[in-house]
Amino acid sequence: MAWAAEMKRRAENPEAEKFRRLTGVYPTTFNKMMEILTEAHRKKKSKGGRPNKLNMETMLRMALEYWREYRTYFHIGNSYGLSESNTYQTIKWIEDVLIKDGTFSLPGKKALLDENAEYEVILPDATETPIERPKKSKKTITPERKKDIH
Repeated sequence: MAWAAEMKRRAENPEAEKFRRLTGVYPTTFNKMMEILTEAHRKKKSKGGRPNKLNMETMLRMALEYWREYRTYFHIGNSYGLSESNTYQTIKWIEDVLIKDGTFSLPGKKALLDENAEYEVILPDATETPIERPKKSKKTITPERKKDIH
């Protein structure tokens, strides 16, 4: 039932689905991440320091682009006008803040040991299949005469 309600909600808001396809998260999740990052940024800059070249929304989009597309720091930095090291530091800071907050954490190993949990197992068919190739013989190979080869 929850799945059907989710599909209906997505169909009613196609812009949210486009945003999710682009970034990997829905706008509500993006906004929650922005709240967490804005608060952490405010605390970090309360001590002083240089202002960032990019605003917080752009930095988060940069991190989501890295997670979604696995582009190199060099390429992402080039897209946003940052150096490779600055891009790495920004994405690393965003990861650290979101992990430390705990809102987006995955359950630990002990959650797998819960006896009441039900698991769905999917086994892909990964058997090897021989590739059909034509047999090689002297008849199929056209011989060249040495005097004709230049």
